[in-house]
Amino acid sequence: MRPRALVAAGLAAALLTGCAQSVDPIERLGRKAAQRVGSYGPPGADGRPYRHWGLTAPLPPRPPAHPVPMDRGGPLPVVKRVPTPDKVVFLTYDDGAERDPRFVDLVRELRLPVSMFLTNSVVGPGYGHFARLQSVGASIQNHTLDHPALRGLPYAGQRAEICGQQEKLHARFGIRPRLFRPPYGTYDTTTRHAATDCGLSALVLWSVSVQGHAVEHPLRPGDIVAVASGEEQGPSLTQRTTTVLREIERRGLTVGKLEDYL
Repeated sequence: MRPRALVAAGLAAALLTGCAQSVDPIERLGRKAAQRVGSYGPPGADGRPYRHWGLTAPLPPRPPAHPVPMDRGGPLPVVKRVPTPDKVVFLTYDDGAERDPRFVDLVRELRLPVSMFLTNSVVGPGYGHFARLQSVGASIQNHTLDHPALRGLPYAGQRAEICGQQEKLHARFGIRPRLFRPPYGTYDTTTRHAATDCGLSALVLWSVSVQGHAVEHPLRPGDIVAVASGEEQGPSLTQRTTTVLREIERRGLTVGKLEDYL
């Protein structure tokens, strides 16, 4: 009988051990595994990606498209700020955004309708990066082939810069942009005529810029925000964007899609 008692005792101990393992994850998985389980997961793993990017709540949904009236019969309209009562601002980026994969994650996870004004000579071989941005909702717009200051150039030169980039973007992305931003924000009447002849519908400037960690001035509905890109020092493009997103949150605004208004 004594051997049977020992077997019974062993079985009881095994059962008790199994119960202990089922309620104690540290003992069951080991300390390292348990630490991995308790560590922060990938962005948005808890279903709240806004927290990962430093926001306290989701940005409000953007309103329906509200195109603003513009004179389509004269020279190309110039827009510095969108005249709208909607509580939206617009995020724009020039030349070629940094090859920062976190920026693609930011745009995807927060569903940001950003507008990318691309220069062919700056983007160079990095078009794949912008194809990924386009696939997660970014729009691709025209910023010339070689980024010259257009004001004062002859019509043929301005048309070549603008129409040439239209063709490049069509070949790369299958789209012909409607919006044009002149390099350095400089333009003249010739620029407006050349851009019209290249099929553009608006010349877009900006009312607010973001350099480093600073937003130029308090945001208002309708502001077109130019977020500096390509800076070798200072905060990354992702960091500059999250800076402006927190300001957008503080002001009770949201990010609108520029193409819904122009």
